[in-house]
Amino acid sequence: MSRRGIVLPAEYQAWENAYATTLVDAGFQVDHTWRWGARAFCARFGDGTGWHALTLQQQLALNPKILRFVAWAIATHRVRPTPAYLVARRAHQGKLLARLHPITYANFVATAGEIGYSSDAAQVQWGALGLVCALVGLDPPQIRQHHIDDARTALVDAAQAQGRGSLRSVQTGLFGAEATLFHAGISDQLPRRHCPTKTAERAAAWASLATNAPILVATIQRYLEQLALSLRPTTVGNAEGALREFTMFLASNDPGVRRTADIHRPHLEAYKRWLAERPAARGGPLHRHTIKDRLGVLRNFFERIIEWDYQDAPARVPLIAADFPIPDQPLPRFLDDAAATKLLVAARADSDPFVRLAVEFLARTGLRKGEFLDLRIDAVVQIGSAYWLRVPVGKLHNDRYIPLHPQLKAFIDDWLAKRPEGLRSDLLFVERGRRFSIARVDHAVAKVARTAGIGHVSPHQLRHTLATQAINRGMSLEAIAALLGHRSLSMTMVYARIADRTVADEYFKVSEKVEALYDQPKRLPAQDEGTEMAKLRREMNRRMLGNGYCARPVELDCHFESICESCTYFVTTTEFTPILIKQRDDAAAKGQVGRQRIFDGLLARLGEQKEDAS
Repeated sequence: MSRRGIVLPAEYQAWENAYATTLVDAGFQVDHTWRWGARAFCARFGDGTGWHALTLQQQLALNPKILRFVAWAIATHRVRPTPAYLVARRAHQGKLLARLHPITYANFVATAGEIGYSSDAAQVQWGALGLVCALVGLDPPQIRQHHIDDARTALVDAAQAQGRGSLRSVQTGLFGAEATLFHAGISDQLPRRHCPTKTAERAAAWASLATNAPILVATIQRYLEQLALSLRPTTVGNAEGALREFTMFLASNDPGVRRTADIHRPHLEAYKRWLAERPAARGGPLHRHTIKDRLGVLRNFFERIIEWDYQDAPARVPLIAADFPIPDQPLPRFLDDAAATKLLVAARADSDPFVRLAVEFLARTGLRKGEFLDLRIDAVVQIGSAYWLRVPVGKLHNDRYIPLHPQLKAFIDDWLAKRPEGLRSDLLFVERGRRFSIARVDHAVAKVARTAGIGHVSPHQLRHTLATQAINRGMSLEAIAALLGHRSLSMTMVYARIADRTVADEYFKVSEKVEALYDQPKRLPAQDEGTEMAKLRREMNRRMLGNGYCARPVELDCHFESICESCTYFVTTTEFTPILIKQRDDAAAKGQVGRQRIFDGLLARLGEQKEDAS
């Protein structure tokens, strides 16, 4: 029978006609060879049942005209392929889908370009989107984030079986398509990073443990469900891991334990010995803090189920305070003034604007890196003549306002000016449609530290550095707690251990008396004052304040320069005009635009007051 001689039942003739009509509408030049592909498929496989019975190799080996019809049948959801077939034909599927949905395709590609992706990357993303559409049976405008989540595992597994190239293409495409779909207004959820989880392994472990101790496992699962209602997922995950490890230990060492009420003191003593002997993942014994954490999870579990009156609760908690290792209490690691100066100098010379902004912000505000990345585009507010930064709800479930240096305000303005327009996210730091990763902050600080030659520095060290600088210069513990967002002063007291001013004062008083025993002169004669001593004296006189002086090294920029002048309670009069002019000129010479604006405003107001008085 010739190609044109294939006769189809009426229902399949409708497929052929729809095939031709759709392709003509999409701009294809359809001739009899295209129709033959439709007829050949329907004559051989009917509604596609026979096609599904073929192996992947047999499906891919079909006539190209039949494969072209298969792509159309998949795109119009008449045939539901396997993930393996989709991955193998991903490029062809994406090209056809672009012709069938030209408006959505144009919007998708334009949005990908706006948020920073190249045209080639946009094509890869669109191809991955086509795979999701085929797998879930929906058109591109109907795709939501949960559809991508549902299809991801099957597509990634199929791509992994076909080789590294296929796997990378699918993973990269899905990763970028999530962001593009959201900012194009199609998807309904801000894209997030996907980390591999061991959910299936954990579930299998609990199912295995339940065969021997169903009541014990049921009690633990009930407890974890209650924790999930009030605590962070990471905290619940830590509790789940510790309880699962303890339950597996019991199953191996005493299979007779089938209920929580069967757990007694000897079980905990044996578990403590096991923890002390168990090697850590990176080798060596477990750290005492890790052991303390595991035992703390168990104690909380026993105490709570007893308090909650669980039927399976033990008679008493089989752990006491003496069971816990004494934890180390190291002081916070911070940078001294010289190292901090080198770090900021290196940051300002870096070519990457994010690196400059991240290091300056962390060093001058003491933000945690998560708080920094969670800042919103409207985080800066002006109260009176001063700028304040609203820090979002973070680690301790609280938000706060902190004073913002005018120079940091200028940095944020520059960053916002270069931010792509049309982003649906109100996060300040967005790259290719996604929130910057924590690793970007780590890399930024590490890069600047290497350039400065001061060794390894972590973002959190900059937080400790700011707190240490503040307390060394007389800032109260209450103010430091408010700046850092501490919930209680006990969290801030650790910095008081670094700079105990009472101890320092007493020490220097005693030192003066000891020096007097050796007839040391109290001061050098005036004629013995050298060049450096004279320079130091002049610098100290220049820094004299109403209740002390500034001990900041000359080469280190002030974190709170002009903070008094920018305060709404600051009052000045015309007699201070010469000083204000000198301060304005000094700011202009140093290129400190924000500081210069403050003094210009003060001088302008004094000028207006003088005119009114005259």
